[in-house]
Amino acid sequence: MLLVWLHLQGSNASCVQIPSAHKLRQLTSRQHTSLLFCLLCHSLAVSAPNWQGLYPTIRERNAVMFNNDLMADVHFVVGPPGGTQRLPGHKYVLAVGSSVFHAMFYGELAEDKDEIRIPDVEPPAFLAMLKYIYCDEIDLAADTVLATLYAAKKYIVPHLARACVNFLETSLSAKNACVLLSQSCLFEEPDLTERCWEVIDAQAELALKSEGFCDIDFQTLESILQRETLNAKEIVVFEAALNWAEMECQRQELPPSIENKRKVLGKALYLIRIPTMALDDFANGAAQSGLLTLSETNDIFLWYTAAKKPELQFVSNARKGLVPQRCHRFQSCAYRSNQWRYRGRCDSIQFAVDKRVFIAGFGLYGSSCGSAEYSAKIELKRQGVILGQNLSKYFSDGSSNTFPVWFEYPVQIEPDTFYTASVILDGNELSYFGQEGMTEVQCGKVTVQFQCSSDSTNGTGVQGGQIPELIFYA
Repeated sequence: MLLVWLHLQGSNASCVQIPSAHKLRQLTSRQHTSLLFCLLCHSLAVSAPNWQGLYPTIRERNAVMFNNDLMADVHFVVGPPGGTQRLPGHKYVLAVGSSVFHAMFYGELAEDKDEIRIPDVEPPAFLAMLKYIYCDEIDLAADTVLATLYAAKKYIVPHLARACVNFLETSLSAKNACVLLSQSCLFEEPDLTERCWEVIDAQAELALKSEGFCDIDFQTLESILQRETLNAKEIVVFEAALNWAEMECQRQELPPSIENKRKVLGKALYLIRIPTMALDDFANGAAQSGLLTLSETNDIFLWYTAAKKPELQFVSNARKGLVPQRCHRFQSCAYRSNQWRYRGRCDSIQFAVDKRVFIAGFGLYGSSCGSAEYSAKIELKRQGVILGQNLSKYFSDGSSNTFPVWFEYPVQIEPDTFYTASVILDGNELSYFGQEGMTEVQCGKVTVQFQCSSDSTNGTGVQGGQIPELIFYA
């Protein structure tokens, strides 16, 4: 039976933190405690006569040998200079768990070495791999999972590598998507790459503003800047590239001058679709950043204003972005002379999806008495925790159409978990309301289930009320 241990630190344990090389060399205190406990148990076990009889299964007896000098016939010096750790191993056990170790110890070109240096693998990652080989246990930590994946790939331990990828996919968010995109390409993990692109496309502005974006390599930067489906304002793309350039100057030990920023950006600068910015964004942002030459600035201003537009090196076609999907949960709508009325009460509904999606906003009903304006506070919660909220206004034209109200950023929704969608409306006019609500709606490839919410104090439920639509990216 495979035992899975996921050691997560802190309240944000679900988010993978991309560590520095220095941090990767250090075990967490919890891992130190676990390791010391294991060593103590090993010491007590092997000092007892007939210690083998203490463990009924071969897996348990094999686990006693993990990180144990008893009968060790090889040692590994793991880690870069200045951060090495000497770890014992048993050739037979290692060869059974890895074809690379089998070739090293029993292949035609095997070398009879008592000590093997491995400078490119971090000690915590190597220990995690050994623990899997010896104990059949997967022990992953958020700050070392990438290094563990590297070790599993290097020594061809496919089941451990798959567990690392699953861990990363589960922990994927806008904060780490750009760095994981870079790593997924390096490790040749197409499924993880695809998941990273889903997050980056749907939550582009959050991803571009993340600290991790500044840590990506140049090739990944180019891939993101030329992405057609980025859901982001172009000024946000421009500012992200500027931040990356400043960090790249530091990595190359260059002064962060305008000339050096242009140098490190190179041809990637022209992947930013500056001519598609709003004129205000260009005039108050990109044009005054100093990154553009005077000639480029003048030509772009002419592009905005002149009938005869100059030729530009920059891409001038706007990105397509993502097309939002709408899940409509009512089969009809109506209005009556005494409802639907708003007095600061909450309209709420719970929903769950069968695939990961990104909720961008809600479609709401408007006035049934002619044109009217409403103030709307929308909110999205999971188990009482607010994931997204926004306060905005929308104008309705008196029709029974729905009117979109958006979150500042799309919110990632995991499958098979109920979330609570809520809105508090403020307006004098009565509105339309939905009827003949459905408990399950098929929207493209996504199935959405609805159930009543205890937060609803204004009458909205599955069968009728407000929040007729969920607007999402899939």
